[in-house]
Amino acid sequence: MIAKVGAKAPNLGISKWVQGLPTNIDKEKDNVVLVEVFQVNCPGCFLYGMPQAIDMYNKYRKDGVTVLGVATAFEDFDKNTLENLELLLTTGETIGETKKALGQYGQLDDGKKLSYKIPFPVGMDLLKKDVGPISQEKINEVIEANVPGFDSYSANQKTEIIERVKQHLKGKEYSAQTFEEFALRGTPSTILIDKKGILRDVGFGQNDLLEENIKKLLEE
Repeated sequence: MIAKVGAKAPNLGISKWVQGLPTNIDKEKDNVVLVEVFQVNCPGCFLYGMPQAIDMYNKYRKDGVTVLGVATAFEDFDKNTLENLELLLTTGETIGETKKALGQYGQLDDGKKLSYKIPFPVGMDLLKKDVGPISQEKINEVIEANVPGFDSYSANQKTEIIERVKQHLKGKEYSAQTFEEFALRGTPSTILIDKKGILRDVGFGQNDLLEENIKKLLEE
């Protein structure tokens, strides 16, 4: 099932909490929950997404905001691994495109380590190996999450979209539970849940309204 804004948020699918004590959305009652979803091999996640999440943690953690990090993988499965996440969190060491891009911007210590530490709990998304035939249900789920107004397209356009989705699914090695259940479009992404456990917002990329939305939820 795809999580819907305005409905109860499902728990995060976590294979392992790498940093911090194990927790989940249902254990954070009465708190506003911000989930920062990133990939280890994602420069934008560490240039924009993660620093913003850390800023929100530092500003609002004493006011009733819980910040959680979820490392996921929807591409580059050889790099976006549990092992590389553990390396990042224990030593600060970056890999792949993240290391290359942050190095170019002078944002690495010793040429390979993050210049900041992630202070909140971080877990690895639950990855499952994709096997077997591609079902129509799975195709429909991808279309619903990524193609608004699909029914308004012409028959030829619908056929083309369905074929693209099939090719996308054929090229996938794994399904990431949290990434797919919240219908995320990429990384960095933010998931915002209110004090009652209701999903209130899902954002992709640089989220200029994040702090404003957090303030509103704290006032409710």
